[in-house]
Parts: sequence; C-alpha cells; structure tokens
Amino acid sequence: MNQQQYFAQDRGETSTTLLSVLHELTSRQDAFSSHSLHPFAAEPDTPVNLLHAVIDATNRISHSLSTHLSLPLADQKLISLYRQHTSIAQILHRSEQNIRSTLDSLRKREGITYGEDIPLERMMIADWCVSRLETWGSSAGMEAFREEERDGRIMVVLGGKVLVIDIELSVDRSDSDNPKVSLATLKTSYAILNGAATQQGSLSLDGFLAMRIGDFLTEVQKEADERDSVEAARLGRLFAEHMMYLMQLDQLATNEGANGLRWFSDMDALALETERFATQEAEVISRSQPSSYVPLDVFLMRSHALPLPYLTSPSMSFLVHISPRTYLFLLRSSPSSAPPSTSPVPNFDIPLSHLRSQLSVHPRPEGVTLATLTLTRSFSPISSPDSINISDLATRPTFPLVQSGHETNFSLPLPQSSEPGFVAGQAYSWILDFTDGGKYPGVVMSQSRMREIELVINPLSGTDHMNSAPMAFGMGSWLGLLLNRENPIAPERFIALYTSPTSTHPPLQYRLTSPEEPGFILEKVPVRTVKEIWGILEVVREQCWLNEIISAQHWVPEGLTGEPGEELGDDDATEDDLDALLKGTLTPRRLPVNLLLPIPPPPDLLDPTSLSPSSHTRLLLSSPERPPMPGLVEISVGFDPSRPRGVAVAVTGAMGADLQMDVLEEVCRRGGVLGLAGRVWAKSHGSV
Repeated sequence: MNQQQYFAQDRGETSTTLLSVLHELTSRQDAFSSHSLHPFAAEPDTPVNLLHAVIDATNRISHSLSTHLSLPLADQKLISLYRQHTSIAQILHRSEQNIRSTLDSLRKREGITYGEDIPLERMMIADWCVSRLETWGSSAGMEAFREEERDGRIMVVLGGKVLVIDIELSVDRSDSDNPKVSLATLKTSYAILNGAATQQGSLSLDGFLAMRIGDFLTEVQKEADERDSVEAARLGRLFAEHMMYLMQLDQLATNEGANGLRWFSDMDALALETERFATQEAEVISRSQPSSYVPLDVFLMRSHALPLPYLTSPSMSFLVHISPRTYLFLLRSSPSSAPPSTSPVPNFDIPLSHLRSQLSVHPRPEGVTLATLTLTRSFSPISSPDSINISDLATRPTFPLVQSGHETNFSLPLPQSSEPGFVAGQAYSWILDFTDGGKYPGVVMSQSRMREIELVINPLSGTDHMNSAPMAFGMGSWLGLLLNRENPIAPERFIALYTSPTSTHPPLQYRLTSPEEPGFILEKVPVRTVKEIWGILEVVREQCWLNEIISAQHWVPEGLTGEPGEELGDDDATEDDLDALLKGTLTPRRLPVNLLLPIPPPPDLLDPTSLSPSSHTRLLLSSPERPPMPGLVEISVGFDPSRPRGVAVAVTGAMGADLQMDVLEEVCRRGGVLGLAGRVWAKSHGSV
C-alpha cells in the first residue's frame, strides 16, 4: 500500500502498516522542536514538510481505522497473530531507534576533526602548503595552476570563469634544514567575459583571503610542541568554504555575462554605504562625549550596528551587541599605541584593528552578537522583490540620530531571471545569519519581538495568528528558554540574590515572574534591502540588551532547595536590633525587589508614534520604601537610543533621596541595572 509514501521512501520500504507509520511519526518528534517552528529558523522548510506529512498520515490512518471497524474480529487466533506481529514490530522499531540515535550522536559530536597531516620533514612544508592551496581551489570547482619556484617565489593561480586569485608565496631557505614559507602577495581580479581585459578585484577581499592563508601558514610552521593540527584543519576548512562561496558568486556572474561583476562589486558598495551612515551616527554621538573617541558600547546602543566587512566570511558582518563585561575586557586589552586605521569608520575607544582581531577568533568572546549577510541557495524562493514598496509601511527602522537614513535605498543584488531569484531551477536569497554558519546558537527572542521582525520584512503580515498557542502546549516562556535551553519549561517565578561588590547596600532578594509569552531561537532571516537589515538589527539589539541583563545574574526556580541567600539565616535578635526597629533605623538583612518584564504592545502601521520611547524594551523594579516612609519605590529602566547612553531611568518614590539620573544611566551602561534598587535605598540615607 502507498498510503504513507513519504515515510516509505525515507525508510526504503515498499509497503507500510499502521504501526510502522506511528513508529515513523514518533521517531521524528525531535524535528518538531517548538523553538524552531518559525520562518526564521536555520531550516524552516524541514518541520513544515514534516507537518504536511503528519497531516496526510493522520487522515489516512483515520480512514484505515474506520475501515477496520467494519471488519469482524471474532477469530481469537487471528487476534493472537496480530499481537505477535505487533510485538515483533515493536522490538524491531526500538532496535532501529537505538541505531539511529547512536548514528545521530556520532554525526553531531564535536571534535571529530583529526587534523591536518602536516609533514614531519620541514623540507617538505613548502610543497605541501602549495598542494593544500591547489586542493582547496579544486574542491570548490576552480582551476589550479602552479609555477615552479624561482628566486624563492612560488606562484599559485586559482581561477574560476570570472574570479581569478593570484597567490605568491615566499620561501626563505636561509636555513636549509628549516625553510620558512610566508605569503608575499595575494591579488584578486575579475575576467571580463568576451574580452581579454581584466579588472582589479577588491582590496578588502584581498586582505581577508591573505589573512586566512597567513593564519594557516603560521599554524602549520610552529614548533612541534606548539603546533595544533586540529586548528590547522579548521583554518583550512574555513578557507575552502570561502572558496566555495566565492565560486557560487562566480557562477552567478558567469550567467549574467558583462553585468555579472556586480556580484563582487556590490558587496564593497554595501560596505561603503553602511560605513558612511555609521560614521554620521558616530559623529552625532561624539558631540555628547567628553573625549574625541566614541565609546563602542554607547555606539551600539544608539546606532544601527557596526558594519565589519570581510570579518568572518567574504561578505558583510554586523556587530549588533556587546556585553559590558566583554566591552571592558576589549577596552583593557587594547594596545596603547594602535596603528592608524584606514577604515572610514570613526575612531572608537577600542581600535578597529583590535576589535576585528578579537571578533574573528574561534570561539569568539562571550556576550557578542554578530550577524553575517550571506547569499544562500534553496529550491524555493524565500522572498520576492518589493515592487510596490510595501517596506515603506514598516515602523522600523527608526533614525533618531540621522534623519537622512530614511532616504537610504540600497537593494541587495538578486539573479536576473524571469522568475525572481531563480537560476537553473534554484532560488537565491540573502540571509542574515546569527549563527555564523551553525557555529554558534542563535538569539533567544520573545514572540512579540519575532512579530516585529516579521513586520519589518512584510508589514502586512505577521505572526499574530500564533497568539499564545504554544503556551497552551507547555512550551514555557522565553525566559525559561533563555535561562535553560536544555529544559526551557520555566516555573512561574525565579529568584536571585544580588550582592553589592562594595557592600554599599544589603543583598537584594530578586523575584522575577515568568512572562506569559513564548520564546523562539532566531537563527536566519531573509532580507532584501539595507533598511530591512537595520530594522531587524534594531529589534535584535533590544532583545540582546534585555537578555544580557537577566543572564548576568544566577536565577533559580522559586521554592526549590538551595535557594540563593539561604545562608543568611535569622540570628537571635538583640536589644540593639529591637531598638533600631522601633526607631525605624534597622538595616534589613535583605531587600525584597520585584522585577517585572512588560510585554511591549505591537506597533500600529497607521500610527506614526507607535514606536515612541515608551514602546521600547524596559524593566520595572519595585522595592519597599525605607522606613519610616510607607509605600514602594518603582524604578523604570528602558532602552532609549535618543538618550546619551542609550538607556533611560525613571524613579518614582524614594522620598528625600538626591538622585542624579545621568549617574544611574551610567551605572546601567556598565551592567549595574539590577543594583539600582540598592543604590536608591542607600541614597535615601546619604551613604553614597
């Protein structure tokens, strides 16, 4: 029977039964992760296809069971045979599941790279390095040409139909027993089709490829006790991936003929456009700064990300967010005398060369969110050109610093064909990747912010049809996904104990209620224009800011043993404590603080003020007033790019406290949001 053809083809079977179909459905339940069932997952089509198969299988199973109900089953021997067959099928299914689980674990395990087979004889290093370059080029579909060594120089040419890469290696044989190989020059050029002339390539691309080859040559020529063959293999694999990506562009350029060079030149044009706008935003920010350098963390809070072309791939990357701890580490590790930057991006307090060197390592520093723009290929078009300018209806991006950003109209190149995005039966689209090709997890996002991203891409669509349906199936809130990705089902409340590093105030006993809002993991988003990129990064920036504030503290479910602060048990009260209690001067052992995460309302396309500062991400902290004053102190901390530090603080209550909002905003900038309640309490006594 061919009722379950989808599953039968996958299993290599020619027939199926009701039990085999049920087994197949249960074996694929891992593919239905509730956090990846959205259009911005790494593989959004896979769960959709499986859901269609489940729906089809359910209908056929229902029909088959209805048919069996009409059959008389009075023969006990036949029923016994059915049971025996079911038992055998169940045993076979479990055995198959164990084998499949073992194979999946072996495929997904880390550290399976055995490393480069680096020659032990130092005399063979030069020829071996050349052979590796030829292998990487050939595996990507390029023609590899090698010239014999002359005067200590070896020329290697890797050529596609349009892209040509000239690599010149220098061999230092002053020490005959230990020759040294280094990269002398690397130049890219583009062959103009139907002509003999060539055009010089991108200098930025030249520098990026040269750095990759230089890193590989440095690693393989280290001393035996310092050399890491696994790291060398990783560097080689990265270079091979870069070659494959460039050859994808080479194929698109070949298909378009004389106009195909845009696939290589438009990336440099995009870099110039985004860097020019970043410079304008930095100039506005610098006017409110006391020094000539622009603080990088303030820039990221108020601007539209930092463009970093050719950072991790031959494409464009954007630095979206950086945690206060990582920012401080980069600031302290910056060289005292950095070389002058040739980039049009303004001078930051962290030199751009130092920043790029730290962000390009693997693994990169914690607390850093990067988005990489790449061209991907699929068998169905993800998006079509915006022929009616529907993106003008989107409420994002906003431009509080440079109003001329609204006039930016840079569209990413797409293949020219009768069907948008199609080439030889395949579709191409630009993807904003937050996983760096699957090397890092995506960004935990709340449902409301996922809807904002959807509205950036298509203002007339959205994920409002989901509402809160996933919560009904025990999915848990996005807070549980953030604090524990392995077990995202969160309790109703979390608690944490915040202790002042300088003992300025008593420990703060935080109580956080899980928001009634599901969460998703943002991995890849299709984009078409620079405005869409900026709009998406605006939403992600706010979510990263909120995630960092919460993740910086250790939270445990309320009611479990081992709660933070249990060591602060009640001691025997003294007469001094009783006297202080009567006078209202008793210092509490802990200050209770409630933390609330309001859900922002969805933006209204017909209301131009729907993205006012009040609709940005914010937190609410509430704690009791210091006796003898009654009531509560409420502190609102909101994300606000119009403020000098990108954050706005408002305090209600705190009678008699001399509070300076700019000081509190500086505390938030440095990662002390959860300590504000204690600082306000201490200010009430004039002890700070």
